[in-house]
Amino acid sequence: MRGSEVLINVLRDEGVNVVFGYPGGAMLPLYDDLRCADVRHILVRHEQCAAHMADGFARVLKRPGVCMATSGAGATNLVTGIATAFLDSSPVIALTGQVPTGIIGNDAFQEADIFSLMIPITKHNFRIMNSATLSNDLRSAFSIAMTGRYGPVQVDLPRDILTCDVSSPIEGRKIPTNGTREDLTELPQAVQLLESAERPLILVGGGAVWSGCGPNIIQLAEMIASPVATTLMGKSAVSEDHPLVLGMVGMHGRRVANYALEECDVLLAIGTRFSDRMIGEPASCRTKVIHIDIDTGELGKNVRPTVALGGDAGRVIRTIISTIRSKKGGAWTERMSLLKKECACNLDLPDNPIKPQKVIYELSKHLPDDAIVTTEVGQCQMFAAHYFEATGKRQFITPGGLGTMGFGLPAAIGAKVAAPDRCVVDVAGDGSLLMVCQEMATAVEEDIPVFICLLNNGRLGMIRQLQNQFYGKRLFAEDLGSSPDFVKLAEAFGVRSARAKDPKDLESVIEEGITSDRPFLADVWIDREEEVLPMTMRAESGTRVIAGKCAWKGVC
Repeated sequence: MRGSEVLINVLRDEGVNVVFGYPGGAMLPLYDDLRCADVRHILVRHEQCAAHMADGFARVLKRPGVCMATSGAGATNLVTGIATAFLDSSPVIALTGQVPTGIIGNDAFQEADIFSLMIPITKHNFRIMNSATLSNDLRSAFSIAMTGRYGPVQVDLPRDILTCDVSSPIEGRKIPTNGTREDLTELPQAVQLLESAERPLILVGGGAVWSGCGPNIIQLAEMIASPVATTLMGKSAVSEDHPLVLGMVGMHGRRVANYALEECDVLLAIGTRFSDRMIGEPASCRTKVIHIDIDTGELGKNVRPTVALGGDAGRVIRTIISTIRSKKGGAWTERMSLLKKECACNLDLPDNPIKPQKVIYELSKHLPDDAIVTTEVGQCQMFAAHYFEATGKRQFITPGGLGTMGFGLPAAIGAKVAAPDRCVVDVAGDGSLLMVCQEMATAVEEDIPVFICLLNNGRLGMIRQLQNQFYGKRLFAEDLGSSPDFVKLAEAFGVRSARAKDPKDLESVIEEGITSDRPFLADVWIDREEEVLPMTMRAESGTRVIAGKCAWKGVC
C-alpha cells in the first residue's frame, strides 16, 4: 500500500470518523485517497481553526480529535491551536505535510521546520523519514495522546512518504510516557489530614473534567463536610446546583470561593496546576495542601504540597472514599453556606442597556440540561464562567492556559460534530469573533447548527477594564468601533441572525438561537461600560482586591 493508504487504515483502526483540515500540495496524495475513504473531512477556512475544532471534538468525546494541514504556512497556522490543546491537556493529533525527505533543509517551496516548532507545545512529535515506521509511529501517536495526562501529538509527513509503497513495516516500537506513574504512598497522611481538618476545601481542576470523577468528588465532599470550589478549567466537573459547590476561584473568581481558598486549613487540590491566575504568588500559600495529579511533574511545580498523590483523579478519589471516615459539618460549612447566599444576585431584571450578566443568566435558564457552552477569551469568558450554571450533564469548554482569542466558534463546531444531538453555544465577544468569523462559512457549508451568542460592546472589554483599573484610565487601542454590522456579516455567510438591543427582545432571540436547526448568531448589544467584578490582582505591595459590586445587588 501507499503511505497515504496506510495512514487512512490507521485512522480507521483508531476509530477516527472525522478529520478537520485544509489541503495543500504536500498533502494532496493523502487527500486523493481520503476522497474515497469512510472518513468525514470538514474543510475549515483557516488551519488554526482546524486545531480548535479537533480540540473541541476531543473535549466532548474524551478521545483524540484529528486535524490536518499542508507544509509551510499551513502547518505553522496550526501552532496556536496545538499550543492551546497542550496547555489544556487535550488529545489532538496534528497531521502536517512536509516537503520530500530528499530536500528537507534546502529551503524548498513551502518548507518549514514544523517538527522543531512543535516540540515545546506537544506531548510528543514524529517526523516520518522511513515509510516502514509509518504505521507504528501513527499508532504510537494515538497511544501517547491518551496515555496518562492527555495531550497533543504531531506527525510530520514528507510528501514522498505518502506516495511510496510501504513494505516490511516495523511494528512494536514503544515510546516512553514520562510523569504518569501512580504513587499513593502518602495516601494515609492525606486521609489523616482530611479527617482532622476544621476548614477543609476541595479544589477541582481540569484534570477532574478529563477524568469524569465529579460524582465521586461530591460524594467525598459530603463525607467530610467540605465545600467545593473549581478553577476555570474545572468548571462543569461538578454540578453547580449542589449546596457545597461555591463556584470559581482566581483572579475573576467568586468572592465566596476565594474566601474559602484563603481561609481553609486543608486544601485537597484535584487535577490543577496552581496557575498564577488562580493563586497569584505561590509563596503566599499558607495552608496544608494535598495535591492529586496524573502528571507527577505538576506535583510541587508551583506550590509545594504537604502530601502529593500521583494518579488518575477518579481512581485516587475513590481510594480515599473507601478509606476515610465521614464527619458532620460545623461552623465552617455554615459560614460558607451563608456567604454563598450573600453572593447570589437577582439577575432577572429588565435593565437597559442590556447587562452581560443578564444575557448569561437567560442563556443558562433556557439551555437544556446537556448543553455545551464554549467561550472566547476576555470579558465574555469571565461572564460565562460566573453566570452560566453547569448543572446536570452540561459542559463548559474554554481556553484556559493560553487564553486564545478566537477559540470559541471553531471549538463549538468541533463539539457539535462530536455531539450532534446536543445544543452547542459559543459565548463570544466581538473582538474574538472577528478573528475567526470566516468559520461561519464552515458551519453553513457543513450543516453544523451552532449558536453564536455574541456579547457586542464594540470594544476589547478586558483591555479597557485593565486600563481603567491599573493604567489611570488611559484608554488606548481598545475601541473596535461600530464595524462590522454582525447581523449583515452573518447573513452574508448564510447564518441566521437576530439583534437584541432592547431587554424585552433578549429572551426570544436566545430561544430562537437554541432551537435553530441552522447556524444562528444573536447580536446582543450590551452595556459598553460593564466590567467583570470582583477582580483580584497581585501588585508589588501585595494583593490588591478590587471588590466591586455586581450590576444589581450584593457582591459576586
